[in-house]
Amino acid sequence: MMVANERLTHVREYAVQCIKDEAQAVMELLPQLDDNFDKAVALMYGCHGKVIVTGVGKSGHIGAKIAATLSSTGTPSFFINPLDVYHGDLGVMTKDDVVLAISYSGQTDELLRFIPMVLHMNIPIIGMSGNPGSLLAKYSTVHLHVQVEKEACPLNLAPTSSTTATLVMGDALAVALMRVRDFKPRDFAQFHPGGELGKRLLTTAYDVMRTDDMPVVPPTMHLGEAIIHVSKCKLGLAVAVVDDKIVGLITDGDIRRAMEKWQAEFFDRTVSDIMTRTPKVVSPQTKISDIQNIMNKYKIHSVLVVDDNNRLLGVVDHYRCML
Repeated sequence: MMVANERLTHVREYAVQCIKDEAQAVMELLPQLDDNFDKAVALMYGCHGKVIVTGVGKSGHIGAKIAATLSSTGTPSFFINPLDVYHGDLGVMTKDDVVLAISYSGQTDELLRFIPMVLHMNIPIIGMSGNPGSLLAKYSTVHLHVQVEKEACPLNLAPTSSTTATLVMGDALAVALMRVRDFKPRDFAQFHPGGELGKRLLTTAYDVMRTDDMPVVPPTMHLGEAIIHVSKCKLGLAVAVVDDKIVGLITDGDIRRAMEKWQAEFFDRTVSDIMTRTPKVVSPQTKISDIQNIMNKYKIHSVLVVDDNNRLLGVVDHYRCML
């Protein structure tokens, strides 16, 4: 008989088998997808209230994750424990809601005692179980089949493959709803304002632009003097302005190339000799994500923020996009 120390030498094999078993369980969901999935998505899409996800034990943990995924992808949802329903939480439910009830056996007592309350309120039920002959399936408006051949657990007892399959079916619902809603990255950012994506998609040029000590110079300024302004502002550029309106832009790269080209004549040249006359400009409302796209497309490190009259308001550089 294999002793513990010997079994320890096979842990990676155990892991490989577990992953294979769960991957197989996920693939076995494909032939179980039918018209009921379409109906479930239609119910959730047409829901004028919230999708209320419920389940007990491991199914409850999976249900909480599914509810969180739905909510963050445009389908208002929350998880409720059926045990809490008996102590006042039923009051959060309305006739405009849809219930997603999860139980792999479809026979969980605590969940089944909750079902009559939902039916009494005429709330549609999307049941999700591995047993199409269960009571949950019988009383559901729509039933999603998530049966697995076996659990990854070597005893075939602990919910492993079955919870993975349930989770994947929940993700499939969320993704299908995202497609139906034409859910965009900007929409995603609105539900994740604290994340990196949210920051880039919601933050504007106005929020991050530099407005103090702007490196403003006249186009007639000699390059020897312009170097001082470019160096002092530490933005690597200077903006040529006439009558408060932008007429050009020079960068430290422009200056280096001019020095190499003109050498001794460099100090006789002016800003107008080397400036870019159509620098990239944005409005204060331009999103950081759009500014980053401009920088990447034109291979530049800064853009100018202007008002409707092409007057300089600020500068956004690569580093400020990272704030």
